[in-house]
Parts: sequence; C-alpha cells; structure tokens
Amino acid sequence: MSGNTVRSVTACRVCGSERWQKVLSFGNVPLANAFLEAGDTEALAREQAYPLEVISCRECRLLSLTAVVDPQVLYRTYSYVTSDSETMARHMRTVVRLCGEQVELAEGDLVVELGSNTGEQLMAFREAGARVLGVDPARNLAEIAEQRGVPTVPEYFDSACAESIVAEHGRASVILGRHVFAHIDDVADVLAGVHALLAPDGLFTIEVPYAVDLLDGLAFDTVYHEHLSYFLISTLDTLFARHGLRTVDVERLPVHGGSVLVSAGPADGPHPTGERVRELMAHERAAGFLSDARYEDFAARVQKTCADLSHLVRDLAADGHRIAGYGASAKGTTLLNICGLGLGELEFCTDTTPQKQGRLTPGTHLPVLAPGDVGEQPDYYLLLAWNYAEEIMRKESAFLEAGGGFIVPVPEPSVRTRAVSRR
Repeated sequence: MSGNTVRSVTACRVCGSERWQKVLSFGNVPLANAFLEAGDTEALAREQAYPLEVISCRECRLLSLTAVVDPQVLYRTYSYVTSDSETMARHMRTVVRLCGEQVELAEGDLVVELGSNTGEQLMAFREAGARVLGVDPARNLAEIAEQRGVPTVPEYFDSACAESIVAEHGRASVILGRHVFAHIDDVADVLAGVHALLAPDGLFTIEVPYAVDLLDGLAFDTVYHEHLSYFLISTLDTLFARHGLRTVDVERLPVHGGSVLVSAGPADGPHPTGERVRELMAHERAAGFLSDARYEDFAARVQKTCADLSHLVRDLAADGHRIAGYGASAKGTTLLNICGLGLGELEFCTDTTPQKQGRLTPGTHLPVLAPGDVGEQPDYYLLLAWNYAEEIMRKESAFLEAGGGFIVPVPEPSVRTRAVSRR
C-alpha cells in the first residue's frame, strides 16, 4: 500500500478537532468498485486493500473514515453507473420537484450537478426547462453523458473549476450534489467553489446518507472507501456556518438505506432556516446522536449482524443449497468481505450494469453475470442491493413462485420466500 495512495485522517474535515471516538474497524478491504477482469492473474495478484475504519468527531459528530484513498485511484475510471430502476427514476423526479419548489426555477436557469455520472439526473432537470451542466472526473462516464446531450466538465469540482464555469455559463440557481459530497475530503475548497458559482438567491443542495438512518437501520455496508463522511444535520449545519452558508431546508428520503436532501444558501441570502432543520437537529440531540453511547451500541449490533449473516449463509450452503449474490453493488463489496463470504458460499453475482458484467467482485472474486446469462437459478440470492428490495421482489416474483428465496442482510438477516419470511 503506497503512502502516495492513501493518507490517514487526523483532524476533522468539518471542525478541525482531533478528538475522535473509535467506532468500527473492518480491517483491510478492497475498493468497493474496483472490479477485476476475469482471467487477469496479474491484476488479481496486485489487488490492493485499504483500512476501512470509522471514527466519530466528539466535537461536531462527523462520522469519518480514517483512511483517504487518492481520488485519482477511485474515480478516473469508474464502474458505478446511476441506476435506471423505476425507484431511482421516481426519486430523481422528486429531486427536481423539491429543488424547483425551493428556488422557483425559471426556464433557462442554470443547474450544475457535481458528480453527475452519466447525466440521468440532469436530463430530468432539462426536461423541466433548466439549462444543465455536469461536473464529473470519471472520464468514461462524462463521455457517456456528452453522448446523451448533457454537457459535462470531466474534472473534479473545486474553486478553480467553479471560476471557469462562471466565466462560460454564468452563475447557477442550483448546485446539486447527489451522493457525492460524502466522497469529498477537501470540503473547504469545494464550498469556496460553491460560493463562486452560486447565484445570490441560489441554493447548494446535497443528498447524503443520513447518519441517523445509518445507525438506526444498521446500514453498515454503506461504509466503503468512497464514502469519507457520514453526516448528521447538526454536523452539516456546523460545516455550512463555518463557510458562510446557512442551512435552509432538509427532506428525508428512503433511497440508499436512508438519505437526506439538504439545502443551504448564502448566509446573507433570502432563504431562512426552515422548521424541519430545527426539528431534526433537536431530535439528533434528544436521541443521543451527539454522545458516545449511541456509537458504542451501533458497533455491538454490527458485530452481531455480521456473525448472524455469516452463520445463516454458511448453514444454507452446508445443507447443499446453491446461493448467489443479487446486485454487484458497492455495499455488497463491504458486506461480502467483512463477513468472509465468497466462492466457498456463493457461486456468482448477477448485475444489470454492463461495466461490471464479465468481471470479478473486489476481494471475493465472484464472477458477475448479466441476468440473462445465469442459466439455472440458484436456490437463494443474497440481496446485496437491499435498498431496492421491494422493487426486486416484484420483478423476481416468478423466482419466488418457483420456490426461490432472498436472503436480506440488514438490519437483521432474514430469508424471504413466497410463503413466509423468517429470521
């Protein structure tokens, strides 16, 4: 592991404190989206794993990884593609509606998305009449977005990038970052860029995994190296205030195991802090999310769930049942590796993403198959894409009717079949 590839976190990226509580340690784990070419023995031999540990800042309660992997390693070629599921399409329309309500978007107003991937979200804004611009460092994905008619800057967003966008496109009414802000280490420079690009009456809107849902729902497998930070509203409010912004509104959303859509505007701007912001911050304090005990309890529950899931899968395999993974998700990389589940227990993993098909899962080296290439179905699928559980159950009703079952890993391992769900 090269010292140029990973650095250790010492000071909190939100408040600068060095007073940390240790929460979780999963040991060394491969990068969540570093899928391997099947048959590439050299790549298998040099596969890297990095520390995957979570700490909590005792001052502002940022949940942070202890190790920051070089973004050039993580993102320049990227295999995660925005889901085309109906669940996600519906969610993207909701984001457009909420942003439009908060800013009163007019025809031709500029919307800039950070981490815009293949442009799916911006296409929804364009349909609503906005001018759109994506910013994404993954050149393979930026190229796809351009082919779809979504102009995309193939770079990391920072203050210099923001200045160049202003010069060419003007200021933005909305700067959006859906599940990208938690990936950023130097949040100060990004927020400086936001100040440079945002219109005086505009809003910076981010969607991030909500630390309350992470802890309450035991979504520990959403911890991987791309997710450097896990936020409370209280933590984001501290961050925004330190950088001349004011928290304006928040919406809780079910995607990705529980997320929040949080908007902030210039501190001297026209948008006041809404009641939902104050309510959630009060709940975080009253429910103990600002104290050590809540995180100690979380760690104990994670340990038990990992042990229970490992036993459940191994017992089914020992009884002669065929098991495969469903959805070669990033969270699946964490789950399989920390629970020690691989080719001894699972035969393969199925996924609809072309960039992953024909490759091997990181660390566990399960072959990733397109759904049409599966052939004879296994007896059980371990549902690695559990955040789409209900949609998947409807889609795979024939599999369930034929006697198949899904192993749902969190918050407590359970088996779902047509007739019955059992823990």
